[in-house]
Amino acid sequence: MKCEQIEININSTTRGFHLITDIIQSNIPQMTNYKIGLLNLFLKHTSASLTINENMDPTVRVDLESHFNKLVPENQPYYKHTLEGPDDMPAHIKSSIIGNSLSIPISNGALSLGTWQGIYLCEHRDSKQTRKIIATIFGEG
Repeated sequence: MKCEQIEININSTTRGFHLITDIIQSNIPQMTNYKIGLLNLFLKHTSASLTINENMDPTVRVDLESHFNKLVPENQPYYKHTLEGPDDMPAHIKSSIIGNSLSIPISNGALSLGTWQGIYLCEHRDSKQTRKIIATIFGEG
């Protein structure tokens, strides 16, 4: 069994759910060397998250953002962690709900995602951010 690890930097320009499947694949060209394996993606942040969802209709991403903003609103009087702005504590809550890691099978050198599945970086802060993802591949060639 072989194992490789790289760090991928992603610049998010806006708050929202961003489809990053192509960015992940283009930053891991060595994935083609694996006949069978597993890709683990770990996001090194507490105010963003990773998920897999619909990759074709962009309104899904808009609806997810709208729903999470209603589910976890800003400016709640019971928030104590407010020094970094009104979006900060809700960002931490959203990150905890969605999660910061994914495991995706690799089959014949490619991600084994479903037909309509894509990888999302869920940016929960209003300001531009550079997000770091550790990509670890385990598998056999």
